[in-house]
Amino acid sequence: MNIKKHIPNTLTCCNLISGCIATCFAFFHDPELALLWIIIGAVFDFFDGMSARLLHVPSPIGKELDSLADDVTFGVAPSTMLFSQLLVMDYPSWLQPVSDYVAFVAYVMAAFSALRLAKFNLDERQTMGFIGLPTPANALFWGSLILSAKYWETLSPYMSVALIALMLVSSWLLIAEIPMFALKFKHWGWKGNELRYSFLITCVPLLIIFQEYAFAIIIAWYVVLSVISDAKSATNNK
Repeated sequence: MNIKKHIPNTLTCCNLISGCIATCFAFFHDPELALLWIIIGAVFDFFDGMSARLLHVPSPIGKELDSLADDVTFGVAPSTMLFSQLLVMDYPSWLQPVSDYVAFVAYVMAAFSALRLAKFNLDERQTMGFIGLPTPANALFWGSLILSAKYWETLSPYMSVALIALMLVSSWLLIAEIPMFALKFKHWGWKGNELRYSFLITCVPLLIIFQEYAFAIIIAWYVVLSVISDAKSATNNK
């Protein structure tokens, strides 16, 4: 029995289990532990692909299993965090008659995450970058944002509406035809990696200052940098 060929899929299953645990904590409105398990899942997600390449054991079943695990950890888990948050928030008067059902709209994001993952599997353009927001980045954004809810959830009943609107925007970003850079380095020099190094350098003070709340700011900054970079590339190519 060749044990090494099972290592990547074992790591992928650990990602899936982490996503299930994160979802459970989200249902119990424990955003700290939910975010922690999303991060743990992201670590497993990073190493499953790496191990498959290093051990030269990629497989079709591994690719499908990876997408399933990613949708649980980076789609269902953050959607459940948003669902649990929306359950305890106030709503404007015009939404009060359906307030018991509004929270379920959070799972639109899980559906778009699945669609984004399916597109990624078929899109050959995404070898050194991404087209649309990666699901792990989206999950970290929402996990961090929900974790900070204690600071803003009582500001206005319209905060719930703003959250839903933001969820719809991030769902669109998942499948949008917007090139976004990946932290993949062909070499370690500055030239050609200016965008990646600039992003990483700016992330350090944000993590030190805001700690676990920094992920929402960092992912928003990542999207802005990607859009600016794409706009510059389009201008230079004219």
